[in-house]
Amino acid sequence: MHADGKTLVMILVFAAVFTAAQAAIGLFTTATQKRRMNQRLKIADKVDGVAALVIELRKQRGLTASGERAERLKWLSKLIVASGLPYDQKKWITYVAAAALIGGIGGFAATHMPLMVLLGAALGGIVVPVFMLKVMAGRRAKKLGAQLPQALEIIVRSLEAGHPVPTAIALVGREMSDPVGSEFGMSADEIAYGATLAQAIERMSERCQHPDVDLFAATVRLQERAGGNLTGLLKLNAATVRDRHKMRLKIKAASAEGRVSAMILTSAPFVAFGLINITNPRFYGDVSHEPMVRYGLIGLLGWLFIGNLVMRRMIDMRL
Repeated sequence: MHADGKTLVMILVFAAVFTAAQAAIGLFTTATQKRRMNQRLKIADKVDGVAALVIELRKQRGLTASGERAERLKWLSKLIVASGLPYDQKKWITYVAAAALIGGIGGFAATHMPLMVLLGAALGGIVVPVFMLKVMAGRRAKKLGAQLPQALEIIVRSLEAGHPVPTAIALVGREMSDPVGSEFGMSADEIAYGATLAQAIERMSERCQHPDVDLFAATVRLQERAGGNLTGLLKLNAATVRDRHKMRLKIKAASAEGRVSAMILTSAPFVAFGLINITNPRFYGDVSHEPMVRYGLIGLLGWLFIGNLVMRRMIDMRL
């Protein structure tokens, strides 16, 4: 078969566009990773001295100057720290107030009931922000668990090369992207600020709230109290963390069918309700003002919520 000139030109154009797209994606990905890796260094350029850097890093994580969480609403403070989002109290209050206002206006516009103003405001100003924090904390913890074995291996190689422990930890903070890079970088800064290795790693464990980081902190505490070869302990720790990560992936694959079933069963009533209202608005519109219909819908939503809790318990397998 012989291809004509037009076909060859089209193939060459496609190859050129495909190559250009791949190059653009590669440059964008590299720039994004470099920008994320240098967040702590950007903060270091704006402050003078290790003490100011440590205080500023703690402030951006929602911690006090001494590295402790706020005493009030400890669960919320713990969630803010675990999410890793830059904490700015004034901006966050403004965002929450705007979300509550939008939720209240939306609730009243949808139902024309004064009570729904309070319910919509609570949903937009409390439930949605807390849910977003939980989602961000979960994503960060997942990425942290995937990066931790590599970080431990970097520390092991650095120790085998003859570097001291603070230098090995600082190397992880410089070479790896967030969230591991920032966490180990903060620990290196705290060690330079005067904290011991065990104290810095313990604070990192409190910030991350991840079982693998807790295991790393326990390993460091054990070596400090009982002595021994830290390099060998960290090698074993890295292998254990990697095996646990593989097991989590196997558990996720085993529970995939249950999670998809839960999503389908949860979304099906809302999809059916929306399609019926679009195709035949009078199907529910003629009886929506009846008290029994409203009470029935509230009851169905309650049963749906209970069913979701049961399904979550069935598929929530943790390691």
